[in-house]
Amino acid sequence: MTQQTSRQFATFALIGVGGLFVDMASLAVALHLLGLDPYGGRVFSYLMAATFTWYMNRQFTFTGVSRRGAIRQWARFLAANAVGAVVNYGVYVLVLKVGPWVIAAIDLWPDLLTALLPYAGVAAGSVSGLVFNFVLSKKLVFRNA
Repeated sequence: MTQQTSRQFATFALIGVGGLFVDMASLAVALHLLGLDPYGGRVFSYLMAATFTWYMNRQFTFTGVSRRGAIRQWARFLAANAVGAVVNYGVYVLVLKVGPWVIAAIDLWPDLLTALLPYAGVAAGSVSGLVFNFVLSKKLVFRNA
């Protein structure tokens, strides 16, 4: 891995952490203010986080790319990360489905852990797509960086 690619990956990952917070905050808005269920709320929060990470990566990670065609680039970003999004969402659903069994098995703070379960799913889903999304973003979306 070149020094430039290492720097880009580190920046991409750091922005991803910011995206994780945007994702979780958006999920809280979707669940508690918009009244969406955990699955529809997750779609909403993913789109908010993906838009945030696209913009930040455009500004800070892949700095050599053209600033024109932002809407097209945003659409390419979403398309390139669609498989990662499916993996991300799949891991999220898996955590929501398996989590209650794990919580029941450990029988420790069940109310707290149940309340935190959707956010644990967001975190696990985000980590699952990091490398995949970086490679596709670098190769397909921000090609000239």
